[in-house]
Amino acid sequence: MFAVTFSAVFGVIVYRVTTSALMAMSPDPEVKSNVRVTVTATAVIINLVLILILDEIYGSVAVWLTELEIPKTETDFEERLILKAFLLKFMNAYAPIFYVAFFKGRFAGRPGDYVYVFNDYRMEECAPGGCLIELCIQLSIIMLGKQLIQNNIFEIGIPKLKKLFRSLKDKGSTPEQTDEQPQRWHLDYRLEPFQGLTPEYMEMIIQFGFVSLFVASFPLAPLFALLNNVIEIRLDAKKFVTELRRPDAVRTKDIGIWYNILSGMGKFSVIINAFVISFTSDFIPRLVYLYMYSETGTMHGFIDHTLSYFNVSDFRAGTAPNSSPEDQEVAYCRYKDYREPPWSSQAYQFSKQYWSVLAARLAFVILFQNLVMFLSMLVDWVIPDVPKGISEQLKREKTMLVDVFLREEKDKIQLLQNLFLKDPAGRSQGKGQGQGQGQGHAPAPQEERPAEAAAPRTRCRAASFSQFSRQPSPGQPVKHTDV
Repeated sequence: MFAVTFSAVFGVIVYRVTTSALMAMSPDPEVKSNVRVTVTATAVIINLVLILILDEIYGSVAVWLTELEIPKTETDFEERLILKAFLLKFMNAYAPIFYVAFFKGRFAGRPGDYVYVFNDYRMEECAPGGCLIELCIQLSIIMLGKQLIQNNIFEIGIPKLKKLFRSLKDKGSTPEQTDEQPQRWHLDYRLEPFQGLTPEYMEMIIQFGFVSLFVASFPLAPLFALLNNVIEIRLDAKKFVTELRRPDAVRTKDIGIWYNILSGMGKFSVIINAFVISFTSDFIPRLVYLYMYSETGTMHGFIDHTLSYFNVSDFRAGTAPNSSPEDQEVAYCRYKDYREPPWSSQAYQFSKQYWSVLAARLAFVILFQNLVMFLSMLVDWVIPDVPKGISEQLKREKTMLVDVFLREEKDKIQLLQNLFLKDPAGRSQGKGQGQGQGQGHAPAPQEERPAEAAAPRTRCRAASFSQFSRQPSPGQPVKHTDV
């Protein structure tokens, strides 16, 4: 399934490369000027359509794979199903965004040594200002489109269509019409059955990923998520009241595996945002230039610092541009990279500035990750999960419960001792008879006991816990607790 997702992403990449090449060869100057905007917008829409289609397919595939494993319990089945569905939908939703953020333009090569697809088309590169703007556009379109189409329109439209189909089917199968009004339970039975909260949780988890993983590139994502949730609350309320059958209430301890997924995504988002800030944006190169290479202590000359030289005579045959815009002979051109100039002994190799910027980027990732993790652990420690007053009350209740149990056990032991030990009169009489036999006297003839005394003595029965916790009224039989 991951291969299917990567194939879809690669297909969109091929579309972008070929469309860019075809539009660049167009004689219309207006088409040439809008190549990047047109290709980006259409590619994002194609990505959105593929995400919506593959989401439905991956849901069925996750159920099929889980049924093959034959889990022993229902809880185990649900956890495995949720984990598989989440991994598949995670890759499906975020693969195009990860490509733009971390891979686009990284493997395009350099002038004179470009990387080609199918030996004819160059790999696409980022805009001169970087891929951050394109990442923001792609994230906003995918996030808003997925929430609007899948989370809102599909949730309301699909149950209505199923309800309409069932009503038409019932009308066709009913031979005769009656004037009696249908009962309430008949109308409720025609509604769509409730399928559980897993789809609702999955929507929130994917939305949480859009908000947290790439919030550095699209700061308005939390605002759009809030607006979507406000609208979806009312849509879900209408859906649960008018379109679905009443769900069966089930008591659970917590939200289960969803908590582990949220916790993992929260930690993963820290790393992703650190890489977005350091590698996708120009934040770190600007700081390195400002504090290491700037002669005036300002950002003046930063653009020239990020450009490298290339000798146009080093172009491969057939890859050099036809002419310059001014129809002048050009010996050197500039391109955005940190490489040695052609007159250096290590021509076109990575320069010292490149390694300085790379070291600063990696140092920022490590520092940012550890700082945010430390602050999150500090906040978690300062703000407890259970308020102090409630925790103290729970401790008092537990102490009182232990005291009650100890007191009841003590009374139980004392009563058992009184039931099994002989009374003092019986012990003294047995002692006197033993002394008379020791002195040689014949034992006295036993007196005839009455019928009641001759009957065998009933065995004492161990009392149950309920006898000490409740005092029965006179004449009422004692009821023991069922084991």
